[in-house]
Amino acid sequence: MAEPLIELKGVTKAFDDRVILDRLDLTLYRGEALAIIGPSGTGKSTTLRMISGLDAPDSGEIYVQGQLREGLVEDNKDPIGITMVFQNTALFDSLTVDENVGFLLYQHSRLPRRKIRDLVAQKLDMVGLPGILDLYPAALSGGMRKRVSFARAIMENPENPASNPEVILYDEPTAGLDPIASTVIEDLITSLHCEGGCSTYVIVTHQDSTIRRTARRIIFIYHGKIQWEGTVDQIDTTDHPMVRQFFSGQTDGPIQVVG
Repeated sequence: MAEPLIELKGVTKAFDDRVILDRLDLTLYRGEALAIIGPSGTGKSTTLRMISGLDAPDSGEIYVQGQLREGLVEDNKDPIGITMVFQNTALFDSLTVDENVGFLLYQHSRLPRRKIRDLVAQKLDMVGLPGILDLYPAALSGGMRKRVSFARAIMENPENPASNPEVILYDEPTAGLDPIASTVIEDLITSLHCEGGCSTYVIVTHQDSTIRRTARRIIFIYHGKIQWEGTVDQIDTTDHPMVRQFFSGQTDGPIQVVG
């Protein structure tokens, strides 16, 4: 049995009067590739933010490697490194690629600038983007910006190996990309997983190809609850009505279409 790495127990989160997560139970195991799917606005990205420690639940508990998390990630350091790739990449437009990828090391380490620049170059090579250290984000395509954000997410601090990321969270990493660019990103996600960039990852996505090519286990969230759980192979064999409607794109079914 794989080791439970992160556990959400009875997690509830509401914004104003709208309940986004409703007593959600979720366990992430070490070494797995998990996809969270479902219609828009049903709590998928909020679940990622709970896992990352960027948001705290209104009720319920979150355990990281068996330790109860109190507050947000900046309040108490988690026993493992958790990093996140945001949907909009969240790059600083006024900084070069080098300064974006190496941002935390430039700001919070004592490493020489030359050493940080070498580390950044290594990560850019890993994501297939050599030779762009001194470019600005405006000079990059959407797919290139995504890969730069991946390089930043897996950046390691050799002064503090304990802080190196073990879990990477992807929020819609292929949204807005053409099919070829999406394939490049999907291949990168799986290669980083296999080559030790991060041993465990969670991906939120709507795209069929991304689900099928990057995930092993899938959970389907609707109305803030897990409605179905299965493997990629079970997508086409399950008779669960929500899963069938989601992958067929039909407007008739248990998932309510928001006009």
